[in-house]
Amino acid sequence: MAEVVFWEMPGCGGDARQKARLRAAGHVVVERDLLGEPWNVASLLAFLDPLPVAAWFNRAAPRIKAGEVVPEAMTREAALAALIAEPLLIRRPLMRVGEERRVGFDEAAVDAWIGLGLGGMPVGEGCPKEEEPHPPCPPPPPITG
Repeated sequence: MAEVVFWEMPGCGGDARQKARLRAAGHVVVERDLLGEPWNVASLLAFLDPLPVAAWFNRAAPRIKAGEVVPEAMTREAALAALIAEPLLIRRPLMRVGEERRVGFDEAAVDAWIGLGLGGMPVGEGCPKEEEPHPPCPPPPPITG
């Protein structure tokens, strides 16, 4: 059993399913608001650094889906600035166990890292709205600054 610090978008159905899966495996989940966290370059890179820039982004973010933000075309510096300015763009969840940090919810990788146990519904990443009836997620906060 591990204590998993879990940065999420409060109210997100996909994040709720991921937390439920962790809890069902016996882990303690400490919830944090991804959108309210005061991110900076160092705090984000602690999670993102081992990944290619394009893998840092939440593909379900409205501005990415609309083509306004194209992660593959961004430099590392531009991507960090965008993620800090608009945390809704950050791929989630961000998870920390001890000093080790992870991005996203690849079930096989999470199972190898901290264990998910046998059984349970696969949850994966992304929004479950297309898969099953789901109440609407809360709207993202307005962009300021």
